[in-house]
Amino acid sequence: MTKSFKDKLGQGGFGSVYKGKLRSGNLVAIKMLATSKGNGQDFINEVATIGRIHHVNVVRLIGFCFEGSKRALVYDFMPNGSLDKYIFNQEQRGNISLSSWEKMYKIALGVAHGIEYLHRGCDMQILHFDIKPHNVLLDEDFTPKISDFGLAKLYPTNDNTVPLTAARGTIGYIAPEMFYKSMGGVSYKADVYSFGMLLMEMAGRRKNVNPFANTSSQTYFPSWIYDKLNQGEDMEMEDASEDDKKITRKMIIIALCCIQMKPADRPSMSKVIEMLESPTELLQMPPKPFLASLERVEEDFRIIESSSYHSSSYKSMIQSST
Repeated sequence: MTKSFKDKLGQGGFGSVYKGKLRSGNLVAIKMLATSKGNGQDFINEVATIGRIHHVNVVRLIGFCFEGSKRALVYDFMPNGSLDKYIFNQEQRGNISLSSWEKMYKIALGVAHGIEYLHRGCDMQILHFDIKPHNVLLDEDFTPKISDFGLAKLYPTNDNTVPLTAARGTIGYIAPEMFYKSMGGVSYKADVYSFGMLLMEMAGRRKNVNPFANTSSQTYFPSWIYDKLNQGEDMEMEDASEDDKKITRKMIIIALCCIQMKPADRPSMSKVIEMLESPTELLQMPPKPFLASLERVEEDFRIIESSSYHSSSYKSMIQSST
């Protein structure tokens, strides 16, 4: 299928992805897993979760290969790659129609529909635990597809909280309750938080954490933009129409609702979709969604420091928001 792994599409901690072609002529992306955790648990997770679902905003698993220690997952090929390169790469953005704010909004709405389906559209709720721009793929029409279910978990739909023994996800998108047990139990609201961080990056066209920002106030974008909007100002946007500014304001307000520190204060994905489809004028600014006490952060940070997910950038991100 890959002609001896001739065309490499990308690489990550999981392994490498190659372009391939089936005998039918259909193009596919083949993910070769370099290592498997817990006797292949990540491989089993992905097959078990994505293999049972079909939704326009979730990538389709065509099949899998299992031979000895070799494991491969075969997906539909997404010709426009992952969302992250269009958010963060200025040159890439300028080459396509994704420079349109309306297009970015439609992608955000599609991702929201995909997550909502995972939470409520199946006989079991599927918690993804790794929602981020890199895991949103775009087809030929720039329809977004949620991908990479290696960290996903299945739970009964009536489970309000789920048992987890360790944090799961990517620094910068992990919900605070993964580290701070006092925030509340882990639930589908962890995916809502991750979506909020993704939505914030889509609206800002930048990473949420930028240690090289011109001013310290801009280091953590959500905190900086909250203060700006709260003072009645808009984000500075070149050549933006009033409609563009409304779309951006809507995305930021909804993102701020999604990244509230306590899970109970975040909306469900159904509510998020409702908000995305509502006029911007009907949306109200939520409370500032950050820890109010630096001492509390330092005290609770002992939990993170003992975790394999600890990162100095994550610590500086939280500190800059207080």
